[in-house]
Amino acid sequence: MEFLLFLNAKEKQILNLIYETGFKVEENTPLCLLGKKYFGFTKRAQKTIVICTRNAMEFGGYFMPKVTRGNNYDQTGIQIRRALRHEAVHVAQSCNKGKPLNIINDKKLKIHPYKYEALRSSTEISGSNAKEYEAYAMEDKPKIVISALKKYCL
Repeated sequence: MEFLLFLNAKEKQILNLIYETGFKVEENTPLCLLGKKYFGFTKRAQKTIVICTRNAMEFGGYFMPKVTRGNNYDQTGIQIRRALRHEAVHVAQSCNKGKPLNIINDKKLKIHPYKYEALRSSTEISGSNAKEYEAYAMEDKPKIVISALKKYCL
């Protein structure tokens, strides 16, 4: 799986926790063809996360991680890591009987304005604005994602 090349230590830990929950991970499935703006999906019934590496690569403008920069600032890597963390939040929500986690204080549960279009698109697919909002708010907080997976799933 190509997306593994773009993961940092925190995301590798998240991936291992996802596997411990019984979820599996697939890459570049037909779901990714819904649009180039999608970098990940959760198929709850199948207990599967999909990472759309090709979409992230096209968005990021290149196809291999840049070792010299430690993979921290390349757009492809950022989108892949963010997608994995986002979908991991949905795994934790799934472990919480499909409900939002509510582990971040409402005052701190904010998303950057550039994520609002993505939120709208994700909500159209999932049907749950509250869970998507929470996932977008947490996707840039890997420590909180790790904590949520441990608390709700393990």
